[in-house]
Amino acid sequence: MSIGAHIHSDDPLGAARERNADVVQFFLGDPQSWKSQPPHPQADALREAGIDIFVHSPYPVNIASTNNRIRIPSRKTVTQYAEAAAKTGAKGLIVHGGHVTQGEDPAAGLANWRKFFERQAEAGGFPLPILIENTAGGENAMARRFDMLARLWDEVGGFGAGFCLDTCHAFAAGEDLVGIVERVKGITGRIDLVHLNSSRDEFGSSRDRHANIATGMIEAEQLAAVVTEAGAPVVVETPAEGQADDIAFLREATGR
Repeated sequence: MSIGAHIHSDDPLGAARERNADVVQFFLGDPQSWKSQPPHPQADALREAGIDIFVHSPYPVNIASTNNRIRIPSRKTVTQYAEAAAKTGAKGLIVHGGHVTQGEDPAAGLANWRKFFERQAEAGGFPLPILIENTAGGENAMARRFDMLARLWDEVGGFGAGFCLDTCHAFAAGEDLVGIVERVKGITGRIDLVHLNSSRDEFGSSRDRHANIATGMIEAEQLAAVVTEAGAPVVVETPAEGQADDIAFLREATGR
């Protein structure tokens, strides 16, 4: 099990060494842009250093959207990012579950996810795993509450979709972290990556504000338990100044 951090893409190798991280996650370009990006120039150096790589898709992506001006560029961006991430040597591309707007039937968003995987399967499939991440807020979100996550997995699980569990997002969404790994695996059958983040806000706040382990609202021992139970690579997306301490704590607490 590798433990590391989400870092800036300028110098991921240097950032990994500063944090004593053996896995890194980064955006390939501007996280707010639809623009396609090339493979990362440090790809070979990261692999030679034995550092695992995950790539996060841009924030505007919303595969579930019923708005063509959002859904169509979202599909294109994820497809292009998947190609560049695979050439970078990434083990997965993280994509938020997305949402439909107020008053719309969530079933339409679920169907859009299925269509996305169906079309890509017809084209030969993705070059690396697509890891859908649970989200913190939104009444019409596809992967906020686990009852909706189960409906989503009924649509995409058969296409080999992967799952990324974010602890801050789950806490903010009102999902108890006690036993969460078992509940998630009961739905998805897998956890491919853990975003191990504490929260600046209280349980059920719906606010996506990450905190370092030592200063957040989630008990440190509970976060360590999630890591142990999941048995998956771990990326902390916490404030940068405390990431090295977060990684060190997790290693000591889990014996990794």
